[in-house]
Amino acid sequence: MTKLKGVYKTSKKNGEIYYKSSITYLGKHISLGSYNNQLNAHNAYIEAQNLLYSNKKIEDYEENYVIRFEKWVILINYRDSGHYIKNPIYLHKYYFSYYINRDTELIFDVDDLFYYSNHKIFKKNGYLFVNDYGMQINILSRFGIKNFAVVGKDYYFKDNDCTNLRYHNVVIINKFYGVERKIKNNKNLYISKININGYYKIGTYKTEIEAAIAYNKAVDFILANNILNKNYTKNYICEIDSKNYLVIYKSIKISDKILSLKTIT
Repeated sequence: MTKLKGVYKTSKKNGEIYYKSSITYLGKHISLGSYNNQLNAHNAYIEAQNLLYSNKKIEDYEENYVIRFEKWVILINYRDSGHYIKNPIYLHKYYFSYYINRDTELIFDVDDLFYYSNHKIFKKNGYLFVNDYGMQINILSRFGIKNFAVVGKDYYFKDNDCTNLRYHNVVIINKFYGVERKIKNNKNLYISKININGYYKIGTYKTEIEAAIAYNKAVDFILANNILNKNYTKNYICEIDSKNYLVIYKSIKISDKILSLKTIT
């Protein structure tokens, strides 16, 4: 054991020595991280102690601090709210902030607090995702936004702020695979398309559900006739029951261009 406060000496499986730093606050033992030397581990403890007994804010973080920014946010939230959360979340009265880094603050409704308290958000090439059941899940999928969706075309943010992920701010335009809404003579029309080595128009329909079912029917035709071996994802339509779905499915028409296709190699 080391004599420096807040530091614990330990070793890896290969025998390499490193130092863990921790602090106890409001009766909770909090890990501050692992360090290569005991001085850095002790400095992390000192920084955490100074933070917890000060009025410093999240934006007061400095690059030369030993403690990581993520832990800085966690400690400030615990100090201010009394709720310890393992992810870099700061609780507000009616919403919460999730800090990806110093420059990226996402805002969520409290309805999402339990999920993001237990799922860490990662950012890679502008893509925000969580690891869930061994898969990388786009955080926009919680709004029903598909991976291929285009902002401004398939969905948009009311206040034009893509970091404001509160439910009232995210508007879905096209929520089904292969369906795009168009406005003609002040009326909504729904165009259904499918990618078969290039996009084919399936048809134009009066309702979004009809267009989504038409897409499913086109997928079934392509796969049943071995036109293209592709892993299509069909639309799940919860707005109608199976009986009404089948009625629409049988009566809905799809493009003759698709019906006349031959096997594509």
